[in-house]
Amino acid sequence: MRTESVVFLRGVNVGKHKRFRPAELARDLPFDVMNVGAAGTFVVRARVDEAILRAALARALPFEAEAMICRGGDLLALTREEAFADGVVPPDTQRFVSVMAAPRRDPPRVPISHPPGKEWQVKVVAFNGPFALSLWRRVGERPLYPNEVLERALGIPFTTRNWSTILRVCALLEEAKGSYGPAGAPQPR
Repeated sequence: MRTESVVFLRGVNVGKHKRFRPAELARDLPFDVMNVGAAGTFVVRARVDEAILRAALARALPFEAEAMICRGGDLLALTREEAFADGVVPPDTQRFVSVMAAPRRDPPRVPISHPPGKEWQVKVVAFNGPFALSLWRRVGERPLYPNEVLERALGIPFTTRNWSTILRVCALLEEAKGSYGPAGAPQPR
């Protein structure tokens, strides 16, 4: 069975920090890679060992970058579970998925709200394998982001993407799945 990977680079293309062209990187990697947006998110359609993929990324990037890599099937399962279905998401709130550098067996209890109380900006609502799901809203002068709240709470690196990006990644995964037969061989188009 075919197994796609999804790569989430951490802390790249933020302002003038660690800038690169994701579409060029995707084109230069030899693993049938599709770029999603500008934040360093890639769908890797070829079956490739994670260590080999990490080494290829390290060679291709002009700087050191941390990569969180997960199985495409895990991300598809997350979206099929309707992760944010527990209640209505208020209109001033955005949904985010953060990917852990290393999944924890004992994630903290949820929700985690920061700051606590009615003026929360980040509310972590669930942990699911390597993923943390959160809600974000801009309140006050200095906005907080899910990454900083999660990293402070768990003490491990995360990288975060908007739910709409996760859905685009999953659409590419579904599209890729449709172009491969049961044994993973490309099907005629």
